[in-house]
Amino acid sequence: MAEQTPEGALTVGFDIGGTNARAAVVDARGTIVDEIRTGTPHDADGLTRTIVGMVGELRGKYDIAAVGLAIAGFLDPDCEIVRFAPHLPWRDDQPVRRDLEAALGLPVRLEHDANSAAWGEYRYGAARDMETWVFFAVGTGIGATLMHRGEIYRGAFGTAPEFGHITVVPGGRVCSCGKQGCLERYASGTSLVDCAIDIATNGGYRKAPLYRAVVEKRASGHDIMAGARAGDELALAALDSFSTWLGRGLAMVADILDPAQIVLGGGVSDDADLYLADARAAMEANIVGAGYRPLPEILCAELGSRAGMIGVADLAREPH
Repeated sequence: MAEQTPEGALTVGFDIGGTNARAAVVDARGTIVDEIRTGTPHDADGLTRTIVGMVGELRGKYDIAAVGLAIAGFLDPDCEIVRFAPHLPWRDDQPVRRDLEAALGLPVRLEHDANSAAWGEYRYGAARDMETWVFFAVGTGIGATLMHRGEIYRGAFGTAPEFGHITVVPGGRVCSCGKQGCLERYASGTSLVDCAIDIATNGGYRKAPLYRAVVEKRASGHDIMAGARAGDELALAALDSFSTWLGRGLAMVADILDPAQIVLGGGVSDDADLYLADARAAMEANIVGAGYRPLPEILCAELGSRAGMIGVADLAREPH
């Protein structure tokens, strides 16, 4: 199904995580009209039935023209096939787009979750009218998108750019991808906890309020951020490490791609006031040609956790 959806049509954007599936009805202005959610099944047939059921529920109230799915995983360059999604039951080059179009009787668009969020920011958020820019999403892990003149760069095989899995510490912390020392093990929401544990187990800040929770591995990334905001010394030390590594990661982005802007998104961006100045300073200190070249502008995303649903719903309006 490659037809153009009607101008101004309502479309549905899905954000499917390992725990919850969210679906939003989105209009042509990028406004969410309605939103529903449910648990994510752990088998492929159950997930298809859930998506069909959620779309059916929304079609009972709205005239839906197309459906888009933001997926955390590897897609083929044409966004037809899910090669691997670590938190979803789709495996082995499953033709998800074809199967869902047959089940729904509607045009379906698949897109990587970071690309979906980036598109949402480009159309309706912080990246409006930008030409060459990078979306850098910092949450549980790190996701990224490069856009140039309104096009998403995918690479030859559809996986670019995986900045979160560049090795920055050979033999360093084990990553869920199977490698060691990946950037996201030092500059993500989950890495905040690892930073705090490393500091605490080496005897640092024993009198800090968060110390016991950290050494007993009961503290979350949210706890570390909250502690830093409250002035907890251990949390602030962990955040300092995080900021330094994030800045080094942003320097890599600038050195490799030379974007005019970098838009920082993901859940951790909600607390950017705590670390962005330090991360920017670390970027400036580590970028090649520091002091002799223009630096990318660092901005915060505007659409929050709904960026992916808004973006992929908008992409679903376009002919595939």
